[in-house]
Amino acid sequence: MGKSKKSGRLTYKGKHVDLGELFSRIETLEQENTKLRKDKRKALRRYRREQELRPYEAELIKLQEHLERISRPMIILFEGRDAAGKGGAIQRITFYMNPRHYRVVALGRPTDVQRSQWYLQKYISRLPSGGEIILFDRSWYNRAMVEPVFEFCTPEEHENFMLGVKGFERDLVRQGIILIKFYFSVSKDVQAKRFEIRKTNPLKQWKLSEVDLQVQAKWDDFSGVKYEMLKKTHTRETPWTIIRADSKHLARLNAMKFILGTVDYDGRNPNLDYVPDPQIVTSGAAEIEKMSADMLRNGRFIE
Repeated sequence: MGKSKKSGRLTYKGKHVDLGELFSRIETLEQENTKLRKDKRKALRRYRREQELRPYEAELIKLQEHLERISRPMIILFEGRDAAGKGGAIQRITFYMNPRHYRVVALGRPTDVQRSQWYLQKYISRLPSGGEIILFDRSWYNRAMVEPVFEFCTPEEHENFMLGVKGFERDLVRQGIILIKFYFSVSKDVQAKRFEIRKTNPLKQWKLSEVDLQVQAKWDDFSGVKYEMLKKTHTRETPWTIIRADSKHLARLNAMKFILGTVDYDGRNPNLDYVPDPQIVTSGAAEIEKMSADMLRNGRFIE
C-alpha cells in the first residue's frame, strides 16, 4: 500500500504528475520549512540579545567620554582559557566606542629583542595615557599561565614574574590607572565544542592554532596554574573578577555591567540594572575558595 502511494502517476490540471517526484518534493519542502523556522528562532534570539546589550553599550560611551574629560586612564585585562570568548567580549565592549580613545592590545610571540628585555617592558610601552582605555586580549599574565604550561619560559622566569607582578600592578593603581582584571572561565565540554566549530567553520579556522589543539589535553595543568595565579595575584588593590563564559552573551552583558560599576561617571541611566548576575560574575577570592573545596572534595580542580 505504501509502495503504491509513492509510485505511479496522477493527472492534475491536465498534466501528468509522477507520484515519486511529488512525495520527494514534499519532503524537501518540509525540510526547508523546518530549517527556515529554526533560522527564524536564531535570528529572533540574536535580535533580542542585541537589544539587551544596546543600552549598556550606550553607557560605555558615556563612561569613555567621562574618562576623557577627567583624563583618567583605564586598563582592562582579558585572561582565561582558549575559546572562552575573550576576543568576542572585547569586540562588543568597544563596538560603539570612539576609536581614538581606546586600543586593543593583543601581542604575538616575543621577538629576539623582546626576549632579551625585562619581561614587562613590552607591556609598559603600551600602557594608556590620560583618558585612554587599553584592553589587553591576553596580557602579562601569559607568563603565569600559557608560558609555564607549554614551557615557553623557565621555572625561574615564571617565579620571578609571580614575585614582581603584584608590585607592578600596585604601582599602576597608585599612578591613577583604573585596573580591571577579568578571567573568562569556560567548561571543558563547551571549550571542546567551540574548538570543533573552529575546525569545521571556514570563517573561524583562523582562530585555531597549534596551541589550541593541545589545550584540552592540558586542561588540568591550566587549572593548576590558574589556581596559583589567583592565590598569588588576587589582592584588595588589584583583584581578579571571574566571568562564567559558557554563554557568550551573558558573559559580555555582565562584563559590561561590571565595567560600568567601576566608575561613577556623569549621565548614568538610572533605569538600568548595573548589578552583575552572581551566577556569571564572582570574585577571585570566591573562586579560590571554590577551587580549594573542589580539590579537597574530589582530589582535583573542577571548572
